[in-house]
Amino acid sequence: MTSADEPNPSDPHEVEPTVSAAPDSSRSWLRRWRRITQPTPPDFNPGVTDADKPRVSLLERSPLQIGFLLTLGALSAFGLVTAIVNLRTILVLVLLALAIALGLNPAVSWLHEHRIRRGLAVLIVAMAVIGLLVLAGWAVVPVVTEQVNLLMIQSPSYLENLRQNPQIAAFDAQFQVIDRAVSYLTSGELITGLFGGLVGAGQVVANVIFTVIITTVLTLYFLITLPSIKELIYQLAPASRRPRVRYLANEMFRRVGGYVSGLFTVVLISMTVAFTFLNIVGMGRYAMALTVVVGMFAFVPLVGTTISMIILSIVGFAFSPTTGLITLAFFLVYQQIDAYFIQPRVFAHSVQIPAVLVMLAAISGGLLIGMIGAILAIPITAALLLLYREVLVPHLDRI
Repeated sequence: MTSADEPNPSDPHEVEPTVSAAPDSSRSWLRRWRRITQPTPPDFNPGVTDADKPRVSLLERSPLQIGFLLTLGALSAFGLVTAIVNLRTILVLVLLALAIALGLNPAVSWLHEHRIRRGLAVLIVAMAVIGLLVLAGWAVVPVVTEQVNLLMIQSPSYLENLRQNPQIAAFDAQFQVIDRAVSYLTSGELITGLFGGLVGAGQVVANVIFTVIITTVLTLYFLITLPSIKELIYQLAPASRRPRVRYLANEMFRRVGGYVSGLFTVVLISMTVAFTFLNIVGMGRYAMALTVVVGMFAFVPLVGTTISMIILSIVGFAFSPTTGLITLAFFLVYQQIDAYFIQPRVFAHSVQIPAVLVMLAAISGGLLIGMIGAILAIPITAALLLLYREVLVPHLDRI
């Protein structure tokens, strides 16, 4: 028998273990006492974890909860899509600025490796590019303006000269194409159709100025903060996969930058060849203006060189049938050289995608966004193809 003041050994909640004089023993006794005296939750099961507990599926919820969740998800998706559509112009400018920054980054990195601070290296590269553009504009714009005005004034007489060809004369007698073209050029409808009158021309100029300023600012920002952007991308991946993510991100950036740099090289070669040929063949009066046309269309994948070839051939036929045939034959040959010799060597290490994907990407980007979309679609496709080859295919092989 035990007295009322003594603990009952059969009751675990009333057992007081012997307290040792050592501090560690006292703490151990206190932990055991709290574990013994603390009430146990009614659903406590030491062998069951949270992952083993049954989960409530969506079908087991009430119809009101299901409807609310589906409506909330649909509204969120609709809002996200609407925001992207409304901001597509800004998003395109951001992608364009990032692509230009990646194209200029090798020059900045080269200066930075030669003990020049990155900010100063960006300033040097930016001033060099802006200086080249200003000098080119100062030298080219007046000549191009003069030649375009002269071409517009003399184009009716050039079109009349086409009637000297019997086949063209017979075709024009049936459909009156030349008369319609002459009236269209002399009536001023061309400018109205291109810009929508004076107000439309002002809006075009304002949009061009806004695009140039925003693109320039974003390009400089991306050039300065490109290492920080890369590190931010690396930190989004788990620590165990960061080396792989670092490799993939650097490879994607390298391919996009290589494509942009190579594109400018291809355009420069096309303009140089066109300017030299036009001066040799006797079309020097419009050589600078037509060279600018060739350079503009050289940025358009697939169809750009064909469009510029047709425009230059039409101008050549306006001079004489011989000049037109020579111009057409020359640019047909150059188109093949550009497609099978120049571009494969320029883009050998940057854009490694099949020709079919290049065609589909350019057409899709052009239909969605326009010329800028056609230009950006190819490096984006190259980046996606890299992820397919380096991520998806190895993952499927391991399954």
